[in-house]
Amino acid sequence: MSPRRSYDQYCSAARALDVVGDRWTLLIVRELLAGPRRYTDLHADLPGVSTDVLASRLKDMERDGLTTRRRLPPPGAAYVYELTGRGRELLPVLQALGKWGEPDLGERRPTDAVRAHWFALPLLRALQGEGLVEVRLGEGDFHLHVGAEDGPVYGDGPAPAEPDARLVLDTGTGTALARGELKLPEAVRAGRVTVTGDSALAKELREA
Repeated sequence: MSPRRSYDQYCSAARALDVVGDRWTLLIVRELLAGPRRYTDLHADLPGVSTDVLASRLKDMERDGLTTRRRLPPPGAAYVYELTGRGRELLPVLQALGKWGEPDLGERRPTDAVRAHWFALPLLRALQGEGLVEVRLGEGDFHLHVGAEDGPVYGDGPAPAEPDARLVLDTGTGTALARGELKLPEAVRAGRVTVTGDSALAKELREA
């Protein structure tokens, strides 16, 4: 475990960057907002990170109180990493960074990797209220826990239970939403996002 580097500045922003300013740290947080993840799953969903750097970052994050590591009971018996309450408090930080970075997203480059669940946080920014939302996107399915105060924020694949709302959209629409070029209510009104479900959340989306 490497010693923590510091800016040695008496400033809360500098102190925060002492902990999360290293390359990959905040993207690991993004992945762990989906709940406990195995090392192999994290490595698969962080294309470009080396095994050594990922292992080092995870150790640093555990030391700094952002994550914990635990062993799953049999038959899983694998180790998983998950965010602590302190780590989960970085959700609004990531959301603010994502919002700030929308103008720089631009067109997808041939070298750009993409995962369906990377559209989860932009969609979460657009949703109000509380509920389980399933999203069917051209790149794949994922689900959102809108308004959840603890636990996973999103997850890969279909919703684990009957969702309060189901959104169906193509990748082009998802990309436009992520780039800030299109607002969710506009996309629903234009028929680019289909909303099904009888919950208050679904009705509000259809009537926005």
